[in-house]
Amino acid sequence: MWKTYWKFIRALAVNRLGKIGVLLAALSFVIFLLLEAARIAGILRSARIGLMTYMALPALFIIGLLLIPLGWDLLRRRTGGTVLQLLNRKFDSSELEGGFFGSKLVLKAGFLTLVGLLFVIFAGARMLSFMDQPRFCGTACHSVMNPEWVTFQQSPHASIRCVDCHVGEGVDALVKSKLNGLWEILSVTLDLLERPIPTPIHQLRPARETCEKCHWPDKFYGTRLKTYTRYRTDEASTPSYTTLMLKIDTGKKGEKAGIHWHIGPTNQIRYSSVDDEREKIIRVEVLERSAVRKRFYNSELAGADGGLDNDMRVMDCVDCHNRATHIYEDPEQALDERISAERVGRNLPFIKREALRVLTNDYPDKEAAMAAVERQIKSFYRRYYPELAASEAANIETSIRTLQSIYGRNIHPEMNIEWGSYSNHINHDKNGGCFRCHNENMVSDDGEHISYECTSCHSFLAYGESDPLKYLMPVRTRDRESEMHRYLREEFLDGYAKYRARPRIRIHPNCLLFLRQRPCSIRRLT
Repeated sequence: MWKTYWKFIRALAVNRLGKIGVLLAALSFVIFLLLEAARIAGILRSARIGLMTYMALPALFIIGLLLIPLGWDLLRRRTGGTVLQLLNRKFDSSELEGGFFGSKLVLKAGFLTLVGLLFVIFAGARMLSFMDQPRFCGTACHSVMNPEWVTFQQSPHASIRCVDCHVGEGVDALVKSKLNGLWEILSVTLDLLERPIPTPIHQLRPARETCEKCHWPDKFYGTRLKTYTRYRTDEASTPSYTTLMLKIDTGKKGEKAGIHWHIGPTNQIRYSSVDDEREKIIRVEVLERSAVRKRFYNSELAGADGGLDNDMRVMDCVDCHNRATHIYEDPEQALDERISAERVGRNLPFIKREALRVLTNDYPDKEAAMAAVERQIKSFYRRYYPELAASEAANIETSIRTLQSIYGRNIHPEMNIEWGSYSNHINHDKNGGCFRCHNENMVSDDGEHISYECTSCHSFLAYGESDPLKYLMPVRTRDRESEMHRYLREEFLDGYAKYRARPRIRIHPNCLLFLRQRPCSIRRLT
């Protein structure tokens, strides 16, 4: 049987063009089967091999099939004969004789056509499935996407496919993503991409179609306790604690709302920003049930173009959670987290100071950085703590490997990504974050400004203290922080209900930041 089909296939190659077509189709088919078997067996996992398997080989197969009839057409023109005459010349008369289901020639051609069609359909389906996998997204364009791939694998969403957030559902989203992918391939090939890749990504699907598939506003209620442990740069790397009770409610009618009020079911926030970069906010509109309730304008950007109403962006999840997955860390915070997780030995003298120094130094490339981190940390302890360098050699080695992993995750010279290249708006420690809108410059026509009270979003149980629950302890009246301590304690325990009968205290954000440098700037409001 196979000899019969092989003889038939060879007969299709009537000239050089036909032979090339048969060769391309046959080789691409066989190689595809071999590579697919190797991928199923787990032998091959490379994205580039996948590109060849699911894109290049099917394309060559189709080209080969097209060359075969072109070869026959070329032969017909050269000889001047008809198609029937050419068939009689190339095939036995028994192949052309009609039967109940047609001639043997037609049956063989139909069978091979069906095999080819199934092959193309299968390869196309496998190609779409393969291109939906995170490994393809992260490794196919290695130099460009490697930073995103590295951060993705260590993110809270590492088990989620890239396409679930970057593409969304539906045929329309699929087509747009593939067209955008073609442009990205061209940009990578011709080196047209900016480095680092600029943000925000404006073509992302709305968060209500992606984020809210798992995180829906109806479930944002109550509070959440979170303690941040920070370590000083002294010899003991002394810890300090900031404990916040985050108010994450979307809010209900008649009740005080929390952080997720911004995306509550009856609220809508629209804003415009300078160059649509979402960093410097020009105008903010608060809508309730689709009607504009209040407009705020940035007094420091009075001359900036706020755009038309139709050009304003509707606030959603990614305006605050802009680094929900591809998280580039702050060096000090990254170091504090590793010390807390005991991946960097806090018992090593001055480890916080020395680790921060080696992480933030400038290096010509990543290889030089890795070598310098190891050399400088070992040199410090050999020079100043020789006995400890010997007794804690394993601890020092583990700490060095952790520091190298921090650097490798966050610094990518090939894409010009350094510390601070990408802002994270989930807080307001290092970047604008909440204070992009919540500041004294955002003023309405009637003189009202957007609130920037600290306790609007979180209650304080400690702020840079040695006790993570300091403000729950009894107030010491002689302490210069006693008034703030009392307010924060009662605000947490009783909320604002008991305070409405008394003069309310509003704490300016700078109060907490500069508490230990100058007297607290507390304003009494009646």
